[in-house]
Amino acid sequence: MIRLYRFLKPFTFSVIAVILLVFIQTLAELFLPTLMAGIVDIGIVNGDTSYIINIGGLMLLIAAIGTSCAILASYLAARTAVGLGQTLRGRIFFRTESFSLQEFDRFGTATLITRTTNDINQMQMVTFVIMRLMVSAPLMCIGGIIMALAQDRTLTLVILAVMPVIVLVVGAIISRAVPLFRLMQKKIDGLNLVLREGLTGIRIIRAFNRVEDERERFNQANTDLMENAVKINKLMAALMPTMMLVMNLTLIAIIWLGSIRVDHGNTAWLSPTDCLPSAMLTSSWL
Repeated sequence: MIRLYRFLKPFTFSVIAVILLVFIQTLAELFLPTLMAGIVDIGIVNGDTSYIINIGGLMLLIAAIGTSCAILASYLAARTAVGLGQTLRGRIFFRTESFSLQEFDRFGTATLITRTTNDINQMQMVTFVIMRLMVSAPLMCIGGIIMALAQDRTLTLVILAVMPVIVLVVGAIISRAVPLFRLMQKKIDGLNLVLREGLTGIRIIRAFNRVEDERERFNQANTDLMENAVKINKLMAALMPTMMLVMNLTLIAIIWLGSIRVDHGNTAWLSPTDCLPSAMLTSSWL
């Protein structure tokens, strides 16, 4: 699949622009919790209303910049992904026209239709997700850890301890989902094959009164595809609740350990609260 991205060369400018925009968006999202902590630590504690207003205005400006970058990055990423899909679809079509009869028999018409339609759509979606998360996810994780270290190094250990747990959970779910996704491709090919045979042979089917048999074949292929899709959706649906459970347990651990450290006088009373945004950013982008 990586070799397919050589077709992104005509969109080099858009890819670079998306990376820069996502970088700015990530910096804006990382900077907002720091400013919020400053409002709590300085503005609210000292009763400095002017400081709160000034920093609040700065936060609005940074949020507007981050939102604008996110919208523009999404637009450019979507246009690049669709352009890549258009290029790949054309290349596959012209390549298919040069196939010999043996190659057609080896691949099958249903498989070639799936490659040209469903697989290209999947490539577009993957390209869009990679362009949006390729820069932001690592920066958000690293930046969140650095922000947490600046607040309280001991509480940062909680975030670092949770990171392997999240990676293991995601890895376990994905390892079970990959075989199902591969099976999904075969099910789609089978459904396309049954549908195409039914359409091309409709006269013969009606002549021999085999309409009900063809309906049964289609219903069976459709049911097989549906059951496999349900399994995948159930598996992927378990990912978000599991991640939320881990994230909430992380926040509870930070508050609990932070309260103990505050009670013993080892840290400032606002440090646990200041670490919460960093923990949420790091966990959510893992």
